[in-house]
This record gives sequence, structure tokens and C-alpha cells, in this order.
Amino acid sequence: MTTTEHITACPLDCPDTCTLSVTVTDGAVTAVDAAPGNPFTAGFICQKVKHQARRVHAPERIHTPMLRTGPKGSGSFRSISWDDALDLVEAQMRTAIAEHGAESIVPFLYNASAGTMQGELTERFFRRLGATEVDVTICALTHYLAYASIYGDMHSSDPFDLEHARLIVLWGANPNVTNTHLGPHIVNARRHGAKVVVVDPRRTAAAKRADAHLAVLPGTDVVLALAVTRELEVTGGIDAAFVAANVVGAEAYLDRARPWTLDRAAEVCGVSAEAIASLAHDLATIRPATIRPGWGLERNRNGGSACAAVMALPALTGQFGVPGAGLLVSLGTAAPLHPGRRPSEERHDPAPRHVNMNEVGRFLVDPAVSPPAKVLFVQGANPVVMNPNANAVIAGLARDDLFVVVHEQVMTDTAQWADLVLPAATHFEYDDLASSYGSFTMQPVRAVIPPVGEAISNHELAVRLAARFGFDGPRFPHDVDEFLASVVADGGDPAATRVLREPGTTVQFRDTAPPDGRARLDHVLAQGLPRYDAIDERFPLVLVTPASPKMINSIFGEFNEPDPTVRLHPDDADARGLVDGRAVTVRNDLGTVAAVVRVDPDQRPGVAAMTKGVWWRAMPDGVGVNVLVPDTLSDLGGGACFNDTRVEVEAR
Repeated sequence: MTTTEHITACPLDCPDTCTLSVTVTDGAVTAVDAAPGNPFTAGFICQKVKHQARRVHAPERIHTPMLRTGPKGSGSFRSISWDDALDLVEAQMRTAIAEHGAESIVPFLYNASAGTMQGELTERFFRRLGATEVDVTICALTHYLAYASIYGDMHSSDPFDLEHARLIVLWGANPNVTNTHLGPHIVNARRHGAKVVVVDPRRTAAAKRADAHLAVLPGTDVVLALAVTRELEVTGGIDAAFVAANVVGAEAYLDRARPWTLDRAAEVCGVSAEAIASLAHDLATIRPATIRPGWGLERNRNGGSACAAVMALPALTGQFGVPGAGLLVSLGTAAPLHPGRRPSEERHDPAPRHVNMNEVGRFLVDPAVSPPAKVLFVQGANPVVMNPNANAVIAGLARDDLFVVVHEQVMTDTAQWADLVLPAATHFEYDDLASSYGSFTMQPVRAVIPPVGEAISNHELAVRLAARFGFDGPRFPHDVDEFLASVVADGGDPAATRVLREPGTTVQFRDTAPPDGRARLDHVLAQGLPRYDAIDERFPLVLVTPASPKMINSIFGEFNEPDPTVRLHPDDADARGLVDGRAVTVRNDLGTVAAVVRVDPDQRPGVAAMTKGVWWRAMPDGVGVNVLVPDTLSDLGGGACFNDTRVEVEAR
């Protein structure tokens, strides 16, 4: 028996981007743990990745290309060779192009849990082809656009600087589940006297430990933020000197907030007038303050308005310029990476058709779509589980005239509906880069084992497809090391772990600032934001779908299934005659889902919660929660509106 230790990095869709120590025994991953070399994540890793060997060597792992043999959705496949598989993909694409044009090919690419560059060549291939472009709107775009509207390309504050904060506001963020290495920095700040405020509909672990918890009704964060803004103006909490020197459009913006009195806001968002006033007082008087706006803020029709209204608060209160102040948002743009400009052959006139990722189900089943989708290529995604309006997604995948290719590691709910499944490598089986969006680090991802079975990376698959269509040359390099070196913009070594900025050197409005040095609230107003659209109350409960500590989105759901439960506050359960453990139906006009009720005093009254990403096979009736989620879009960037889901819960 031969055992070796390897150092690599975790590129999964998580802000932390841990450095990993991987034990390999006789060619198999047998243990995964934390490794030194990364100041943000050294010491521990999450339990999800700690057990990732169970996915690498899972019974569900796809070892060879698999061709469907039974009806669509039956999960019946047989192994075929890579040559035969690529012959089939090429033939289907060429037929679609000849009969309907290149836009009849639809690549559904997410790849947020692959290495930094694992999606680049795939995107290049489909751009060169002229395929329909599916805009990646399902997560983070609304949040990003709101921040960029106000602050441009100004970097986030540094999580290491949190120890200097004396006020930390976690607004729509649950770091215990989705950003575990931020927790020690918050604890350290509290040791130095920091006050922590949590704004979240649920009484999360972070909320339980906080000094104050504002249990806002989902979809009304913008109302809460505007009421805080108004209270700041009324009580003299606006930093007039900072605003005059560094903010554009403040007066018009304040006019947008003035109608939101404490009492009016309290009635809408379900937070007491006293709690709103207290938050405004804290932001005006406790310095320095950091606001951590999470991605929960964006998941509704008012998501852009909410993000912008929360992100405007430090500009209005002058909470910038010193360590521990400002906005802790995504650090993903800090890495010195560039994939290169698109050459002329990757720009088409007219521009290819665009489809919003959240509306793909509707797009696939709409008979008026022209040209119709004829080939769907799915990579780094599980749309059956992750997309809104999941019944429409299933109906689209079930079309006999749609050829569905899924490049995947394990047999997911989406792969079950494919015509052809191609085996994908895990990040333990290829070389790449991992640039963090939770700390200022960039690390090499190193292959620690050979590919399992005949699995290949996204990069390799793109190279093979490009060659079949004659797209060779420098834009589709086979050599991974050469490619990685070409995308590091500052000429740094892609094989070296790099701390991109030292703590205390990325203070906003000191070391990093908006392009013209000013926060642009006028840009927000020009987009018609912030505004509030009331929630449709046809069904009495708001359903939220928070992340699970067991999964990263739906990854690891094949072995780490959360309980298929719906959580209700005791008052909501009593009103429906429900007791803990009762089998229930969760329903609305879009669908019906079977679940088991958990009576939970940490839930907010009027709000139900079911875990996102749970595989359909884990549900009592084999139907996942996203059949209940509308495919309506947020007010900025066309983001998903998961938290606009209204339901009723009834005994079965």
C-alpha cells in the first residue's frame, strides 16, 4: 500500500477557497483536510469537503460516456466510447446548425464549482459557434450589479480587518453555513468589543449569538434599509462632510427614503420601529462599522433595490477610510486574471440570442421560440434542482426533439434526463487556479490522482470539441500550464499560492476607491431603484430555501442528503393543526411537494423554510422544492426570485 500527501486548493462555490491536504492511498483519495499556506483558511475545512472522497469514488460516479437506452428520464444508459460520444455530439450540433442555425444550440454553463479557468474554453467554443448565450443570472449578479452601480470596481474590504470593527452588520448572510472561515474573524472582533447585528428572517446560529436580530419579512429588506436611511437623516446621522466630498446624488436618494417612516416600515417589513431606529443609531454612532450584505438580499423581486439600499448606508454615514469600516462583499475581482479579449471570430453580427438562466425552463417549452432549441449542453450545473419553475425545466428536458448532453461527475437529477452523459473530472483530477471571492488569495489547484475512469476536465472537453469544428490555434490550447500562465495578468507564477493583499492595505476610500473617487447613488436612481413592490399574498406563507451545511448548492446531495422537511414557526403550525413530524403537502399554483413538518421556534412567523439543493430522489414523492419557485426576475440584472415563493402547507 502506497500513501502520499498532496497540497491543492478547493475551487467549489464557496467564498473560503480552502487550502487542502489530500491523502492518496494506492491511487484513491482517502482523506481530505486543511493544509497550511493560506492565512484565511488554515486550520480547518468544512465537513462537506472533508468527506469529498465519497463523491470522487461514489457508486454514482460516471466512468464512461453513457448513451440513453430507455425513455427520457428513466435513467437507463449504456456505456459507449469517447469517439462515438463525440461523433454523436458533433453530428447533432451540425444537424441543428444546418436546419435551424447555431442559435438552436443552447449551452447551460455554470461551473462555479470548478477551477477558475475550467469554464473559459467551453464558453469560447460556444461563442465561436454562435450558439445561444445563457446569461448566468441565477446567483450573485444582482448583488454585483448593485455594488458596481454605486462603487464601480472598488475592492471589497478585507475580512482580516474585521478585528478593527466595532459594529458588524450581517444582512442576509449566514456565514456559519456559507462562509465558515469568516466566523473566527467575527468572534475576534467581538473579543475586542464589537457589536454584531444580524438581519435575517430566520434565527440562525449567527443571529442567536448576535447582540441584535432583526427578523425581516423576505422581500422587504429594501423597506428596512430605506427606513434606516430616513431615520439617519431625521436624527442627524448622515455624515454631511463625507457625503459632500464623496457621494453623488445623495439628496435625490434621500428623497426616495423620506416616505418610509419608522411606523410605516415596521408594518411592511415586520421589524419593530424601535429596532429600526436602533440600527440607524448604531450605524451613525459606532465606528468603525462593517456591513456584510449577503446573497440572501437579492433573491426576490426587490433584490436589486435591497442590495443597493443596504450598500448605500456606509456612504451616507461615512463609514469608510479606516480598517474595520466599509462593505465586505465579493473579492472575486481582485485576482489578476484575464482570459484575453474576444477575437473577431468570437463576436457575431448580429449578436447571438440571449436567454436568462432563470427562464430556461420556460424557453425550452415555449412553442413560439424561434429557432427552437435542438441541442442543450449542460456543464457544471444541475438545472432540475437549481432552477426556478422546475416543472418547466423537466418538461423541456423531456422533449423528444431536444438532444440533451450533460457533462457531469455523478448521475444527478439532471443527468437522468440526458440523451448522452459525459464523465467529468473532479478538481482532484486536473490542474487549474482557484481565486477566492472571500479573501485576497489565489492558489494552484493540483491534480492529486489520475482521472477516475475516462473522466475528462471541462478544458479537455472544450479542446476536443473545438478540434472537431476546426477551432484550433492559440485560443484553444491543449497545454494547461501554458494556458494558465497566459491568463495571469501580472506575470505571476500560477503554481504558487499568493496573498494578493496584506491585511490593512485594502481600506475602502483610502487604498481602493470608486473610479472617480465618489459613490454614485445617482446611478442607482437612474435605474429606477430603490423601489418596493409588494409581495403577492395569494398564499399565506413566504417560502425561503436557505443553504444546507451538508451541501454546496446541490453538490454532495448523492450521499449527504438533508432531511426533506419544511420548517414552520409554532404559531403557523398550530394554526394549521400540524405537529412536529407530520407528513404535509407544500403547494401553490406551480406545483405540489410532499415533506415532513418541523416545528421550529427559530423560524419567523409567516415564513416557511425548505433546504435548497435537495435531490428529488430524497423527497417523499420524488419532487423537489423548486417546482414551487416562480421564474419571475429581480429588478436588477434579471436575478432569481426564490424568496418570492408563496405557499400553503397542509396535512397529508
